[in-house]
Amino acid sequence: MSEARPLSLGQLSVWHDIRGLPAARWHEPNNAAVWPLPPGVDRARAGTALRAVVARHPSLRTRYDLQDPDAPRQLAPDDPVDEDLRSVDDCGADPEDVAAELAAEPFHLGRRHGWRARLLTRRGAASHLVFVKHHIAADAWAQELLQQEFLHALAEPDGLGPLPPGPAELAADQHTPAGLRRQSAALDHWKRLLAHAPSAPLPRTTGTPGTVLQGTLRSAAARRAAHTVAEQAQVSVSSVVLAAYARSVARICGTDALLVQLMSANRFAGRWKGLVTSMNQWVPALLDEARNDDLHALAAAVHWSGLTAVRHGMYDVTAVAALRARLPDAPEPTCAFNYVAVPGSTPPDASRDGLPEAGADTPVITWEEPFTTIGPRCYARALETAESLTVRLTAKDVGRQQCADVLLDIHEALLTAAGRR
Repeated sequence: MSEARPLSLGQLSVWHDIRGLPAARWHEPNNAAVWPLPPGVDRARAGTALRAVVARHPSLRTRYDLQDPDAPRQLAPDDPVDEDLRSVDDCGADPEDVAAELAAEPFHLGRRHGWRARLLTRRGAASHLVFVKHHIAADAWAQELLQQEFLHALAEPDGLGPLPPGPAELAADQHTPAGLRRQSAALDHWKRLLAHAPSAPLPRTTGTPGTVLQGTLRSAAARRAAHTVAEQAQVSVSSVVLAAYARSVARICGTDALLVQLMSANRFAGRWKGLVTSMNQWVPALLDEARNDDLHALAAAVHWSGLTAVRHGMYDVTAVAALRARLPDAPEPTCAFNYVAVPGSTPPDASRDGLPEAGADTPVITWEEPFTTIGPRCYARALETAESLTVRLTAKDVGRQQCADVLLDIHEALLTAAGRR
C-alpha cells in the first residue's frame, strides 16, 4: 500500500459530513458538470487534454485509507495512467441527463479515484465532456479551474504552466507551527461565538417531518440590485445577499441575533489558489440586529462579521466536535449561506443604466428534487451568472410556502434597497 498521509482540513471536513452515510447515499457528495467542446475536437484530442489535466493534479490520482473512520488518511498519488476516454456515442439524450446518471454512481474512494468523465458525441462528432467528481477531490472553484485547464489543453496540452501543489502539501502546511496557531485561533473563534450566540432554531412546519425541499429563485433584477446596494454600501455583493437572507430568516425566528454558518472558500493565499481539492469549510458568524430594515446598514455589519468568520475558515472539525461535546447547550447555527465564487466571474455590464427591462423584475421560483440532503437544515446557495442571480434554498422540516416566502423576501429586500420599489 502507498504511503498514507493525513487529510487536509478541507478534506477532513468533507469526510466528517459523509462518513456516516449509508451505502444508498454514497453518491450524494458527487457533482457533475457538462463542458461544451469547441468544434472539431475528436476523441483522441479530448483524451489527450484530459490526461494532461489529470497528470497535473494529485487529488485526481488519490485514493484513501478509510478503514479507521476516526483517522482517515490519503494515500500517495498514483502515477498518471494513459487511459482511453470512454464515450457515450450518439445517445440522443440531454447531456444533463447523462451527467445526472453518472453522478448517481458512487465512488469507492479506497479503490478508485474520485472522478469520472465521458465524451458525448452527436452524429459522430464530439459535443460535450461530462465531468463528475466527488467533493473530497475538488470543490466548485477547483472544478472551474479544471474546466479552464481542459479547454486550454485542447489547444496546447503542454502549455498548462508550472505544476500546482497537492492536498498533501496543504495538509503539511496546516500542521506547521504557523498552521497550528491558525487552527488554535479558529477554535477560539468557535468558543466565543458558541458562548454568546442565542439558540434560535428555525420553526418546523406542521406536517413536514423528514421533508427536504429545494427551491431556486432566479432574477435578473435581483442581480443588478445586489450590485447597486453593494456599491452604495461599499461592501461585497455576497454580503448584500447574505443580509437579505439573514433578515428574512431572523424575522421568521423572531430574533435579532442570528448565528449563521458561512462557507469559506479558504483560497486567500496565492499558493493555494490553483489547488485542486476541497478547501471549503463551514465557519460560524454572529449577526447582530439581523432584523434591521436598513439593508445598507445590515449589509455593512454582515460584511465585517463575515470577514472575521472567514479569517478562521481553516480549522479541525474533530476539535470543534470535541468542543461541542463539552458544551452540550451550545446553539446550532440557525441557517447557512454560501455565495459561490468561481475563477473568471465578472460584474454586470457597467455600460448599461442598471435598470431592469419591463417585466424583468418578476422573480421565477422553480422546485427541484434535492440530489443531496447532506448539510445544514436551512441552506441558501447564491450564484451569479452573466444574466441573473440565483438563490437555491434547501430546507428540512419546512413547508413550501415558508421556503417561497424566504426567497421572495430576499428578492423584495434587494429591489427595495436599490430603489426599484
